[in-house]
Amino acid sequence: MTPSHVHASLDALRTGDRPFALLARDADTVEVLCGHVVDVDLLAEIPLTDATGRAREVLALVPFRQVRERGFACHDDGAPLRCLVVDEHHTLGRDEVVAALPAQTVPLRDAGFDIPDEEYARIVRTVIADEIGRGEGANFVIRRDFTAAVDADAVTAALTWFRALLEHERGAYWTFVVVTPGHVCVGASPEAHVIARDGVVTMNPISGTFRHPAGGATVATLSEFLQSTKETEELFMVVDEELKMMSAVCADGGRITGPHLKEMSRLTHTEYMLRGRSTTDPRDILRETMFAPTVTGSPMQNACTVITRHEATPRGYYSGVAALFTPRAAPASGEPTHDLDAPILIRTAYLVDGRLRVPVGATLVRHSDPDGEVGETHGKAAGVLGAIGAVPRADAADPDEPATHRLLADDPGVAALLASRNARLAPFWLNPQGPAETTPFTGTSALVVDAEDRFTTMLAHQLRHLGLNARIVPWDAVTDGEIDAAELVVAGPGPGDPREKTNPRIARMREVVRRRRDAHAPLLAVCLSHQILADQVGLALQPLAQPHQGLQKTVDVFGTPASIGFYNTFTAVVPAGTARVAGVDVAADATGAVHALRGPRFASVQGHLESILSRDGMQTLERLVAHALAD
Repeated sequence: MTPSHVHASLDALRTGDRPFALLARDADTVEVLCGHVVDVDLLAEIPLTDATGRAREVLALVPFRQVRERGFACHDDGAPLRCLVVDEHHTLGRDEVVAALPAQTVPLRDAGFDIPDEEYARIVRTVIADEIGRGEGANFVIRRDFTAAVDADAVTAALTWFRALLEHERGAYWTFVVVTPGHVCVGASPEAHVIARDGVVTMNPISGTFRHPAGGATVATLSEFLQSTKETEELFMVVDEELKMMSAVCADGGRITGPHLKEMSRLTHTEYMLRGRSTTDPRDILRETMFAPTVTGSPMQNACTVITRHEATPRGYYSGVAALFTPRAAPASGEPTHDLDAPILIRTAYLVDGRLRVPVGATLVRHSDPDGEVGETHGKAAGVLGAIGAVPRADAADPDEPATHRLLADDPGVAALLASRNARLAPFWLNPQGPAETTPFTGTSALVVDAEDRFTTMLAHQLRHLGLNARIVPWDAVTDGEIDAAELVVAGPGPGDPREKTNPRIARMREVVRRRRDAHAPLLAVCLSHQILADQVGLALQPLAQPHQGLQKTVDVFGTPASIGFYNTFTAVVPAGTARVAGVDVAADATGAVHALRGPRFASVQGHLESILSRDGMQTLERLVAHALAD
């Protein structure tokens, strides 16, 4: 298409009333999608076929409120699950598009954060003390919004900002603008949340944010960031959380590769790639992976509850996804099939009724400094506003920098620091998961009771790898008959204080553990359920002085040292040196913190043997299951 035709095509979009999207998914082209809008209630209703059954392309904007489909809490703002049903899709040259887009500055008025710095810092302190400190989860993302008034025409403003992103942003996964009735968004998302292409599912957990100092990033400043305990543990925690999702949609559970650097113009992130195979409908894949822990927290269900407690306003589309469903050649069955490409809606500006909104969030963990997290939100907001040209860019004095930039990941020292992280991780998730060398429990059934922590999906995958026929049932759906009939019951982990006996979830898990012990039936109890078991055999429970959320420790498990990942705020305790209580073997450290228990036809473990942090997880799991099943 000639430059004049490109100008005419984009002018027609700007001045017309037809919904459209512009997507830059590679370095050379911009895709133009035009069509009509359909709003639906459920992911299953995304209209991937027409009335005749013919497959069609759809770009769906999935709001955060869609977590209701999984029964999770949220402030429901009624934001629509908006589907741009594509009638036309063509590709233009990136340089031609840049030249044809408006370039004038779009002034902002009355700009600032909706939540003052002092108030946001107070929220951070409260979440650390009252949520992480009480065992409600390992990490939580709490957002605030940068807002401003915009007098310019919304479509012109969005196209101007899109041009700025194309010219100045580097390393984005998608750069995009989507214009539909009453709603305009423009952004440069660094992160592919989930991709499903020809039966292969890919997820891309990104965590850890290095804000480039004045003058640009250097090997020395980046190396200091890469050695940060907080940043490293933050990434491991989100990888664990996304592996839970992968294990739910992929028969092979998923394998991790990396870590890598995601280098952008003003920020650098660390990331892993997770891959597995699945035949699941892409809409169901999207449902099972709502939403990324990097923008919510973990465990996911409780993270949504915590967000609802501490964010006073709805999220809209922030932390949702833009999901492009593209038809591909039908298999032999003849049923239409689609590939899925879904980046997270972060680093995105929204323009509605003359108001610009840029939501940003900080990941709060046990090490978080409230003032530092305030600075994190300022940095992220400035990054978006600078990238779209709404405020002066940090690289404005050096416009050639993006083109001449040398990737820091190419430095041998940086590469070595990244590679060294994997020495801490479980080989089971790093290596190809072919058939197990031995399946010692083939033919045995295992009922895994989920206590609202989907670590159970990873745990069930490992149990299947050992030959067990593992099935997961939620705590509020499992029946006494199912508990009694299973050859092995695995009472799973979950958030909360194990001493809160009036909590319905914890009360039910106490019944599960007691019922199996009373019947002298094989039982394995994990984390929260381990604490419940410890309480029932007469051990004291108490909060840790410092929560062990995403902490790797080497502990003695009945005579064998094991490197295990811990996600606990409470622990069972015994007097130092105690090895046996009331006929139960106790594995505890020098402080008396109990790591494992075993007795007649039961065993338990405080750590998460399924975590990527558990280098010795599979071997320890096999030992404890063998003990529980022994006559």
